Amino acid sequence: MSPRPIRKAGLRARLRGGVGGGLIGAALLGALAGLLPAPAAAVINGTTTRDPNGARSFVVRIESTEGEICSGTLIAPDLVLSAAHCVMRPAGYTVISVDRGFRQHRTQVIAATMHPDFVPGTTPEEQPGVDLALLKLEAPLGADYAPLDPRGAASIETGAPVDIAGFGVVAENRRGSARVLRLAHLVSIGSLQVANRVTVVTDRQRMAETSGAGACLGDSGGPILAGGPGGYRIVGVVSWSSGALQQGARRTACGGFTAVTPVAEHAGWISARSAELARIPVSDALPRGNRPVWTARTRRR
Repeated sequence: MSPRPIRKAGLRARLRGGVGGGLIGAALLGALAGLLPAPAAAVINGTTTRDPNGARSFVVRIESTEGEICSGTLIAPDLVLSAAHCVMRPAGYTVISVDRGFRQHRTQVIAATMHPDFVPGTTPEEQPGVDLALLKLEAPLGADYAPLDPRGAASIETGAPVDIAGFGVVAENRRGSARVLRLAHLVSIGSLQVANRVTVVTDRQRMAETSGAGACLGDSGGPILAGGPGGYRIVGVVSWSSGALQQGARRTACGGFTAVTPVAEHAGWISARSAELARIPVSDALPRGNRPVWTARTRRR
């Protein structure tokens, strides 16, 4: 989950549309060139959620045997949608959910698949292909949970208000603040095209000029949501984040822009792979050495 510096030479991106048009595009590229985009972690300036009928019923935490933390969304009782970079390492993975009584439950991941266009080892600047993954659990979660159906997800329109949810930290230097589910309100400012297309969201008041709400360490793979409690719809998956345009001496990769993989653009892959994972009996997908079985290979550089 550590921030990684990027190479400026590869910045051939452009922001299509966006609030403020070319000014936002120039600002975004300036931020990415001078800051440290990184796999996203925790929700900054978010509020904790204790509503058992809210995001706690479908947002889960993913932990690896190497100590990494990500977030994810239940899209079926035994299926989690997350980011590919969250499960690209040869490790064991566990999903932690919180029931209506605020009790945590740990469920092992027995099979996983990453989008075939994802390229492990690339930097956030290069956007590592389509950053999506599906994880199959060893057992379905119970009636305390309400999976979100990604089929029919709407596009994220420029200027649209969205919510972000995740179990990440509230600041890069506060690792102990992770593992708490937080939500924050953001706005979409357009699409960024590099190796693949992502939607960029940011704090609605600060517009990334100064540090505001957004993703940080541990929020990767978490949902971008439309609607509200009782009517949430998943429209995107958090991939990476950057710092704000104006920063002090201590540079950060959080509090500025949050890059999101749009769900609607990859609904066909999500549906096909969900069906593939559903057909795998648990007895045939028992992990070897606590590692999940991989149902598809990604491209290699």
